[in-house]
Amino acid sequence: MRFTRRVAVGFIAAVSACQSPSGTGGDGVAPDSIKALSRQLTASEKALIPASDTFGVTLLGAINNTRTNENIFISPLSISLALGMTMNGAGGNTYNEMRLGLGFGTLAQDQINQSYKSLVDLLLGLDSHVTFKIANAIWSDQRFATAVEPAFLTTVRQYFGAEARVLDFSSPSAVTTINTWASDQTAGKIKKVLDEIGDEVMFLMNAIYFKGDWRTAFDPKDTRPQPFKLLSGQSINVETMYRKGNVRRGQISGATVVDLPYGGDAFSMTILLPDSTSDVNALIRSLTPNTWRQAQASVQTANVGLYLPKIKLSWKGEIRPELATLGMRDMQNPAVADLSKLARGARPGDLYISKVQHDTYVDVNEVGTEAAAVTTVGVTPTSICLTCDVRIDRPYLFAIRERLSGTVLFVGKIVRPEIN
Repeated sequence: MRFTRRVAVGFIAAVSACQSPSGTGGDGVAPDSIKALSRQLTASEKALIPASDTFGVTLLGAINNTRTNENIFISPLSISLALGMTMNGAGGNTYNEMRLGLGFGTLAQDQINQSYKSLVDLLLGLDSHVTFKIANAIWSDQRFATAVEPAFLTTVRQYFGAEARVLDFSSPSAVTTINTWASDQTAGKIKKVLDEIGDEVMFLMNAIYFKGDWRTAFDPKDTRPQPFKLLSGQSINVETMYRKGNVRRGQISGATVVDLPYGGDAFSMTILLPDSTSDVNALIRSLTPNTWRQAQASVQTANVGLYLPKIKLSWKGEIRPELATLGMRDMQNPAVADLSKLARGARPGDLYISKVQHDTYVDVNEVGTEAAAVTTVGVTPTSICLTCDVRIDRPYLFAIRERLSGTVLFVGKIVRPEIN
């Protein structure tokens, strides 16, 4: 199941098109501005949105701590959806850490699931002038598929629209199939998320794709090299777009805010430019959900010139270390991870999350923006393996029983197998 034209709830939407630079309409006239949602948000939805804000801001800060001199582009929504699906298979402290790390506080799992679904359904089709797709999938190794808990699959299908497929992970075609799915869901912008499959027995994946034209486009004739000052203090020339006219701009402590709408104005790109006496890393360190909301509220329309660099980049990161700093540690620890609700017969310590890989793409140009993200959560068995060969090679207990009634006919313990 695929969701289309949906809004990314939470952190900065920076998500290109190849149409006329004169505006989002074919006649150069921007469509009517969308002023309101079709219904009021529920109490759970109102709780979900600040939770997503908190998760996005905190995760960005954690990733930036080890990448201060690198470009970063992430989709907190994609990561949250992939981990939100996975959380339905978690129990005990693993579940509590994931719920708190994702910013959900004490919200019950059914409230979280329903809020994801209803909010996405509410915003589906809100703006017909942009394209927004969300897809979720669960891939299980054929050796593991029979152990997957049916209730878990029912839940993620119902609330996340996830398709569930079984593959032979030992076959090279499995990697090809999964990569093809990622490419198809992102219009070919993210072609490869896996090079190989190791010991994983399941992948839980989310893909997001956005394509929107600016309500007021930039004229390519005005694009030219302009100076851009690096963190080192060195200046380089970069291709920079320019337009003069109405721009939504604002100010918060330490930064100028610019908000550029797409399509029918339901989506926008919000830019925070640090003051000349500061830098972007200091800005990220000081950013909180409250200052992010203040930035959004500060903008007013002004007739000014706007210079915006063109960008096109891909980003890839294994983000488990950063998730650990957000408190999600147990899910990564083979000794204590509790994913017992994911598979029948699984106990705490049987399965753990061995991969949370995030792949993104963004292209910002004169006409608009195109962006994509894929989050891949890998689940791996520990030495107590649900899919490995079982070798009875140490003392054991056994019984001979009548299975339907449960009557035990014989029971025994073997400490040294003998043939007399």
